[in-house]
Amino acid sequence: MGVNIHSLALVGKKSQLGENVTIGTSAILGDNVIIGDGSTIAPYAIIQDGTRLGRECKIASFAVVGGPPQDLKYKGEPTVLEIGDRCDVREYVTLNRGTIETGKTVIGNNCMFMANAHVGHDCVIGDSCILANSVPLAGHVTLDNWVIIGGLTPVHQFVHIGDHTMIGGGYRVAKDIPPYIRSGREPMVFEGLNSVGLRRRGFHQEAIDLIDKAYILIYRSNLNVSQAVVRIKAELEQTAEIQNILDFIAGSKRGIISGPSHH
Repeated sequence: MGVNIHSLALVGKKSQLGENVTIGTSAILGDNVIIGDGSTIAPYAIIQDGTRLGRECKIASFAVVGGPPQDLKYKGEPTVLEIGDRCDVREYVTLNRGTIETGKTVIGNNCMFMANAHVGHDCVIGDSCILANSVPLAGHVTLDNWVIIGGLTPVHQFVHIGDHTMIGGGYRVAKDIPPYIRSGREPMVFEGLNSVGLRRRGFHQEAIDLIDKAYILIYRSNLNVSQAVVRIKAELEQTAEIQNILDFIAGSKRGIISGPSHH
């Protein structure tokens, strides 16, 4: 099968479209656009220059994909937006290209962006992430894999959010959120492990218990973070998950969120 382009769609002459691509009524694709096999662009969606879309993605009506960065320093330099396979981009979502600083915004595979979500310039998003309705990511945000962010929760620029985290809706993320946890409240705090998510994704109970021990040291033991790190290195088995937590903390630029205060 070839490509199914509606007669009212506008497709730039240099666009590269894979096999079995469908372009709906009045959709607009720029010149410098690559669309992977089996992807569907719904009516009235806009795919701008510099977009690289993977296989079997779905772009809904009125989404604007690959728009220029919302950054006053941006002067029209050629930059890109790279999106992996099987991503679902719903209505009115805006995904911006990078600035000259990194040259690109990168999104992994199997991500879902619900209506009105926004991904700012130079963000790096892993696989299987979900942004619920109206979640805006500022520039230079990093999401690792399997991050779920509840509706209406804005994420501050340069924030880093770890693997398998679950973030409540209607809050605000201003600091880094380490892996495997749930967070919420205002200001945002650690609320426990994302144990349901971890079990669903096949983590063994021993692994979950070990992660729990690490976070008890970090958040429930009256130690500061550096003291907790020393104890984790000394007392816990250094599994991949524990190493991931330690690496995350060591690399944190904005500092990690606090534990809940006990009144």
